[in-house]
Formats: sequence, C-alpha cells, structure tokens
Amino acid sequence: MKRNWIALIIVLIITTVIGYNYVYQDHRDIENEQTEFSMSSVEINQLFSKNPTSAEQKFLNKTIEVSGLITDINSNDITIDDKVFCQFSNNLEPSLNKNEKVKIKGRVIGYDDLLEQVKLDQCSINK
Repeated sequence: MKRNWIALIIVLIITTVIGYNYVYQDHRDIENEQTEFSMSSVEINQLFSKNPTSAEQKFLNKTIEVSGLITDINSNDITIDDKVFCQFSNNLEPSLNKNEKVKIKGRVIGYDDLLEQVKLDQCSINK
C-alpha cells in the first residue's frame, strides 16, 4: 500500500513538472530566428487579399522578411507601402524617415480586412 502512494506521488510530481514546462515555455526570439519567407510588402499583401485563408495557413506565426518604403512611422511601429503594419518591441531609432527603403523581419500575426494590411509583431530592422 505504501508503494502505491509513493508511486502516485512520483507520477504527480513528474506530471506537474512537465505541465509547468509546457505552459511556461520560453518566448520566441524572432530577431535571431531564421526567416522562412522573404518578399516585398506588395507581394504578401496580394497573397492575403486574394485568398486570406490560404495565406493565413501558410504565413501565420511564421518569421518573415518584408521590404518596401516606409509610409508611416511612429515611436514603436512602421507601416510599409500602406500594406504591412510592423510593431516593434522597443522604440525605433530616430534616423528612420518616411519614403526610406527598409527590410523588416517579424512574425505574422494576421491580416486586417478593414485596413487591408498584413500585421507583424516583434519586428526588427534588417540592414
């Protein structure tokens, strides 16, 4: 009987440790991940606008690199060609200007039908 209790306690401890590690996984470091796709802002926007379901299955939660001209810039986000919205974790460097060509690396989090923009987060600027 005592062995059964010990075995049960060991199983509970192992299950708890595995469950904790599964729930509290390390966050992804998008800046250091390998990009899975590299394309212009116009190309990715066309893919999402033509067939959002297919594009979402292909790109959602993937690390991509997008290039284009800055059309809007704020303290921690950039819009490229009015087609791709890029949100940064930190404030941007003040040397960036509108109509400047950039390459942005980030994680695809979805498509905004209303604004017709692809959304990226955890972005970084590739030079």
